[in-house]
Amino acid sequence: MKSALLISTVVAIIAAAAASSSSAGRTLPGFRSPTGNIKCYYNPKGLTSRGFTPVVRCSLNHADYGLTLQHRCKAGDWHGWTLTPRGRPLLFCPGGATGDHPLYRTLAYGKNLQLGQFICSSRITGVTCRNRAGHGLFVSSQTYRIW
Repeated sequence: MKSALLISTVVAIIAAAAASSSSAGRTLPGFRSPTGNIKCYYNPKGLTSRGFTPVVRCSLNHADYGLTLQHRCKAGDWHGWTLTPRGRPLLFCPGGATGDHPLYRTLAYGKNLQLGQFICSSRITGVTCRNRAGHGLFVSSQTYRIW
């Protein structure tokens, strides 16, 4: 009787772990700039300080201002920004692996891409993403703006 209960418990734990890893392991749509320096992806259930919400996360391989923004992260390392459906973009400072698995495709200069309720544009000068509330961000290797 005790061994049957133990086996049932182990099976339930394994099933729960498999279910959570399969949802965390889903491939998320994203894009990269033609140089590959800027990458953004969409997560319909991203975790932020505002709770679980659709997000666009943008990061850069190299940014002249990276060290300055790193000092603003209270925990974790600076990796870019998170744009939510409302409000200004948030610094993205994960303390470890996010579990997100983006699939990036190149977004040519002059092109736009709809990611859920967000629109992003790729230009020679950098990448701009906006939400429907009018907030957004512009990023390039030299500078950034958030509004």
